[in-house]
Amino acid sequence: MKYKIFNYLAGFLSLAVVTTSCVNDEDLIQLDPNNDAADSFWKTDEDAIKGVNAAYGSLLTDGTYMRSTPLLLDLKGDDTRSNSPWDAMYNVGRFNSNVSNSAIYGWAYETYYQGIYRANQVLTNVPNINITDTALKNRILGQAYFLRGLYLFHAVNMFQNVPLPTEIAAFYPQKTNQEGWAQVIADFKAAAELLPPSYSNINDKGRATKGAALGYLGKAYLFTKDFPNAKIAFKQVIDLGVYSLVANYRDNFTDTNENNSESLFEVQFSRDAGGVDLGWGGAPASGWGKTSARAITYGPRAFGWTDVQPTRTLFNEYHDEKTTANTTDPRLDATIFYNKPGGMQLYGQNFATFYAGNPGDLNDLFCRKYQNSDGNYANEFDWRSGINERLLRYADVLLMYAECLNETGDTPGAYTYIQMVRSRVGLPNLATAKPGLSQAAMREQIGHERFLEFPLEGHRFDDIRRWGWLQDPAKLAWLKTRDVEFNSYATGREFFPIPQLEMDNNPGTIQNSGY
Repeated sequence: MKYKIFNYLAGFLSLAVVTTSCVNDEDLIQLDPNNDAADSFWKTDEDAIKGVNAAYGSLLTDGTYMRSTPLLLDLKGDDTRSNSPWDAMYNVGRFNSNVSNSAIYGWAYETYYQGIYRANQVLTNVPNINITDTALKNRILGQAYFLRGLYLFHAVNMFQNVPLPTEIAAFYPQKTNQEGWAQVIADFKAAAELLPPSYSNINDKGRATKGAALGYLGKAYLFTKDFPNAKIAFKQVIDLGVYSLVANYRDNFTDTNENNSESLFEVQFSRDAGGVDLGWGGAPASGWGKTSARAITYGPRAFGWTDVQPTRTLFNEYHDEKTTANTTDPRLDATIFYNKPGGMQLYGQNFATFYAGNPGDLNDLFCRKYQNSDGNYANEFDWRSGINERLLRYADVLLMYAECLNETGDTPGAYTYIQMVRSRVGLPNLATAKPGLSQAAMREQIGHERFLEFPLEGHRFDDIRRWGWLQDPAKLAWLKTRDVEFNSYATGREFFPIPQLEMDNNPGTIQNSGY
């Protein structure tokens, strides 16, 4: 990777920590360690903290969780569809991203490597700083390893064969997918060794923890089908005793119960931090806020752009099984706006009344997760959502652990952890409803459970790909019946293309097959 493509790195420390309570005006006027002032930087523990804060900053801009990364993760699944007028977005879910137009996926790719570069600055320079508080130094280094692992996780997972920078240098060659996952695993291992289970200082809310590192370590093992090691990592998370499911499923997707007991790691957004401008990219500016554009991008028609919508398949599958109280799965109403019998409110309006004049909208489905729709805001058109993006929830750990148990021969043991997630929403005991499932049948059940627990959270297509469904003719045919966008899938298109800028700047880079 030639880092000259990141000309906006010049101001990287002007972006303050993502933790909203740590942001003030002074954070927005800082030395730039990428120019001649670098000789006077990386001297104190304060410099080290600013450096790792900047690495968090790469989570906040358009290429990552302000907008692009959720789109790239969500749109290829059978839980979402897009009729966006913007071809770069519309084509993601149709497996037709254009090599000559790197909008969205190219922005993500660049921002991942921006974050990697910032983390590498910390890992290169902080060991040479005389920090007397060893625990603080370990936490800073642990966070840098975690963040580098996270950015690499996305790059390896979405772009397949990518450079793997581990130090500050001008050039890194393309590596294999296997080498990429090995580096991701190494980084999360290092992070888990150095990070604490939790932080006592409220100003550290939102920073990476041991549980976050172990959770992502387990995911990396799971994605490489190393089920024994994944099982160990997930059990370590469970045994920390730090996490539990929140009672109200919807609390995971609003701004009223953020950083709760279910959250292993979330990106910190806030309407109250920084300025009011969105961080589209380029050199950070003092007017940048710390808000997300997800809500307006996914927002219901007339309240947002409606670039992403739930599928009818998702809506229907929520009706497959009643709760013990003989009601519909409550995750439906937490996930989807629809013309509900008895009424449904959005942005202080009654759904049926508001859309009564347009039968198409009245009978359509819209996203509710991550929307500021509970009555405090009229719509999303200010582009400034303050809802934190939950990257890893304890429910995910429980279901991934159940999957590992099933894949390592303990299918009966999987029931317990699946039921913890089901019980939260009042679903019957699976061991009674479907006793004695075979390993193959349990795989299918876990697929169903994950589909209903995590829609619009960036997990579904990852599951589809890692389970090999795109290479299974029967499964691919099934997916096409669920989401017509799969009709345009072609072999190799499960990954995004390597951006043309990277191809130009990094001679010898081989484009992903299918492009």
